[in-house]
Amino acid sequence: MLKKSPYLIIFCLTIFWACTPAKDDQQTVFNKINAEVLANSKAYSTLGEATSTIGHRLTGSENGAQAEDYAFNLLKSYGFDDVKYFPFEVETWMRGDVEVKIGDLSKRNYETYSAVSLAHSPVAADTDLEIIDLGNGLEADYAAQPGAVKDKIALVYIGILPGSPEGTKNLHRSEKTSLATQNGAKGIIIINQVDGGVLLTGTASVDGKLIAIPAVCIGKEDGMELKETLKSEKKRAHITMSNTSNEIKARDVIATIKGSEFPDEKILVGGHLDSWDLATGAIDNGIGSFAVLDMARTFKALNLKPKRTIEFIMFMGEEQGLLGSRAYVNDAVAKGTVDNIKYVMNQDMSGNPVGFNAGGRPEAEAFFNEVGASIMAIDSTTFKNRNSNGAGLHSDHQPFMLQGIPYMSANSNLDRSIYGCYHSDCDDFNLVNEEHIRNNVRFSSMMLYALADADKLPAQKLSDQATKEFLEGNGLKLKLRIGGDWRWED
Repeated sequence: MLKKSPYLIIFCLTIFWACTPAKDDQQTVFNKINAEVLANSKAYSTLGEATSTIGHRLTGSENGAQAEDYAFNLLKSYGFDDVKYFPFEVETWMRGDVEVKIGDLSKRNYETYSAVSLAHSPVAADTDLEIIDLGNGLEADYAAQPGAVKDKIALVYIGILPGSPEGTKNLHRSEKTSLATQNGAKGIIIINQVDGGVLLTGTASVDGKLIAIPAVCIGKEDGMELKETLKSEKKRAHITMSNTSNEIKARDVIATIKGSEFPDEKILVGGHLDSWDLATGAIDNGIGSFAVLDMARTFKALNLKPKRTIEFIMFMGEEQGLLGSRAYVNDAVAKGTVDNIKYVMNQDMSGNPVGFNAGGRPEAEAFFNEVGASIMAIDSTTFKNRNSNGAGLHSDHQPFMLQGIPYMSANSNLDRSIYGCYHSDCDDFNLVNEEHIRNNVRFSSMMLYALADADKLPAQKLSDQATKEFLEGNGLKLKLRIGGDWRWED
């Protein structure tokens, strides 16, 4: 057997290294991302196609299944071989008929109000009881009127009423419904805060399961007039509704780019594909989820291979209780792979970013400021490197955050007018700004690459005790306790 000369081996390795193209530096990659997205972004056009051919994307509906297939096939068309469905079973809720009549205590002179049922209300309800004004519907409001709402219908404002004590912190509609139920209410009427009689839907359940009482939303003008009337007169509401709830199968959609150096370390970028059924959900969350799809297209088109694995995830069931992201995290915990998830970028109603949110992790601020400066060097007209650092709930980052996994998101600069259509029948494609969704793809793709390719990640997974302290420090304990997600003993 001939022995290979060590000089020959060195010579061959030298030739190999010389012929291997050097990896582009970060700024070069950012420039390539910028050029690719500006020239070839498909986020706006594919969202337009989906809203016109599919319509709403309610989890558990035929439309929802079509949306899952649409995302799967779109990722395949972008060249991803590793696209998969992540199936999960869920108790889905679909609205039926609802009627709200309000009159005097003698059950006469009823007037029908425009209303919409809130998700996870009972499959059938026929409630006719006195209305009690509970203001903002917070714990302090119930403490001020102990026992007042027992066996009655609570009337609460969805936001914080003018004239409320300074610093009053709001709760989610589901948390307000939970408080009403805990205080003995047999129904809840929530007043929307948007002018023009806009009706808002969304879940009134903290856990994605059916609630015990009927929950409805009425318009701002009707609601504020009713509040004024209740100062001098007693009123009752007759709420009837029928809904359906069945166990169904839904699917998250996942496309993967394997990491070049640390393939077992995963960076997740996700956005919920599902929407409510009153319109097509173009803003919530078409602009976020279709931006993620276009980020995947961009990475594939440029053949980007950062150090860590990236999973592009279309979550389903977010609107009905973070069901798809909870299922994903529960599966990772059960399989013992949750520690492989190193960071999560959440894209929920994201667009036209001026900076990024570091998710309540002060140790990560320097990283986002530094990467943001590189992004700003490419486009300082739109991107301002205005970064923040706060932690919140009620989107798909929450199940990951509860496991101590760091998350981040874009600081959007969208037209304020679109928020009036949140969860409403006006959330359609005409609200989408093509430049804004393209800017999100540009800047978020750059930040995603920086995270996945970093020598050291800006924040690490917290221990269970540190996670508890983190949540308490960010003022989230009360909301999590109301929602049944506080797993620590007081």
